[in-house]
Amino acid sequence: MSLMSVFSEPDDFCTIQRLVRPLRIATGLGRLLLLIALAAPILNAQTYTDLFDFAGASCCPQYPYLMAQGRDGNLYGTVSAGGTNGQGFVYQITPTGSYKVLYNFDTVHGSTPIGGLTLAPDGNLWGTTEEGGAHGFGNIFKITPAGALTVVYDFTAGTDGGHPVSPLIVGFDGLLYGTSYPGMSYKISTGGAFHVIGTIPGTSYGPLLQANDGSFYGVTEFDGTSSAGTVYKITGKTYKILHNFDMASGSYPVGGLALGSDGNFYGTTTAGGTSNAGVLYRITPAGVYTDLVNFDPRNPGVLNGYQSYAGLISGSDGNLYGATIWGGVNGYGVIFSLSTGGGYTPLYSFAAPSGDGAYTTPMQHTNGTIFGMTERGGAGSGGVIYSFSDGFPSFARTVNRSGHVGASVQVVGTGFSTTSVVRVGGTPASFHVISDSYLTATVPAGTTGVVTVATASGTLTSSGIFKVIPKITSFTPTTGKVGDSVVITGTGLIDGGFGWMVGKGKVTSFVTNSDTQVTIFVPATATTGKISVTTPGGKASSAATFTVTP
Repeated sequence: MSLMSVFSEPDDFCTIQRLVRPLRIATGLGRLLLLIALAAPILNAQTYTDLFDFAGASCCPQYPYLMAQGRDGNLYGTVSAGGTNGQGFVYQITPTGSYKVLYNFDTVHGSTPIGGLTLAPDGNLWGTTEEGGAHGFGNIFKITPAGALTVVYDFTAGTDGGHPVSPLIVGFDGLLYGTSYPGMSYKISTGGAFHVIGTIPGTSYGPLLQANDGSFYGVTEFDGTSSAGTVYKITGKTYKILHNFDMASGSYPVGGLALGSDGNFYGTTTAGGTSNAGVLYRITPAGVYTDLVNFDPRNPGVLNGYQSYAGLISGSDGNLYGATIWGGVNGYGVIFSLSTGGGYTPLYSFAAPSGDGAYTTPMQHTNGTIFGMTERGGAGSGGVIYSFSDGFPSFARTVNRSGHVGASVQVVGTGFSTTSVVRVGGTPASFHVISDSYLTATVPAGTTGVVTVATASGTLTSSGIFKVIPKITSFTPTTGKVGDSVVITGTGLIDGGFGWMVGKGKVTSFVTNSDTQVTIFVPATATTGKISVTTPGGKASSAATFTVTP
């Protein structure tokens, strides 16, 4: 049974709007507002392109259905129904619209692939199926850009849960993370080692988000004190609810969280708020929640769109972008931008002939263009794949998110054939250009930070930081009293100001000689034990024990 059928949405504005096309403009005032809107210029309409229309055996992308950019610069995604077996399929589409189906699911290898795809460090696209597989509870699969699919893990509906619908993400440690029904979080290596992390408040459709603090953040559509959804945080094996949604502050979030340029998280709800038409919100890592935009279909604000199932994405210009399923000039929803300060701007109004019902969370290609899918519209009204561009800057994206000095950084982008310099955290790195859209670089002795790629067209900056993981290889002497100096060698030590420890005692005095050598002085609180360091790139401990002498 599909999770879509297990959960029934409340009989409220949210359900009515999704199942029944709302009345367009019924009053004289409404008609007047519509005429005024149609007379005005449609901002940026020329930047929208209907790239491909789903029809016939291919139909109706809903949510979350995240698309992924491959090493080759093409886009990859899934549709949960249709295909030759009626069980869903994987497709590839170029940024200019050349489309082909790569794989048709057949129940044995899984069916109903709702979550979409994620590019993993092994170069494959990884995803999940909600149904099918060896036990009928869905699976985790990987597929090559050429279309060779391998089932990596079959859910059992035991402690691992089952029926996964949320997209996978790549964590800082290179593992893939996801959630399953009825409320489990898990991780899996590209080698197939699967581990349950623990429980979460309920089922998540949106992907997890790993912030720079290392914790994971997510949303549930229901659950919480008002059964209207939650924002939660996973640290280690436990979760904590940061916010309980209610009708006043928004309810029933679906699309997940986006990390803003200010370090806070941003999201959408499908209902609730002042008009029960959904909200856009900000929440800090500490859980301070703010409604930024309350959608309202009952006044001229309808032209701004309302009700958003799609999650927000962090754009390369520092703003956030998303879509609504209703409202706008034509009544079929809008693509909008949101600043971290709460400034809301509708950018494009969907029109049925070229796609409407943007339930799916969009993605931004490294060339700057935003891509997404709609559930309806297009030829045959089966939904479309669209692109939207508005002069957004190009950028780079690291596939793996951390590594020790000497490890490889995998980077996707555009224009790499003219690369002259690659920097990690500001330090030049040796690099190897594989193609115009993919290169690797060697992690240099330096600091955690963004990756930049200098090309003939300009410098591309990564959308997130790359963490340089510290490593302690040795220290001398191995014993000492309070005040004695200890010379530590390793790599990635230059950011060690975050904290050195001798046993359980925090070091208060040290000298960073280089990225590979630090001299610490044994603190009065030192205890016999490992020497450890915490940097922005992570934590490292010595293999040997330091003995504190009288």
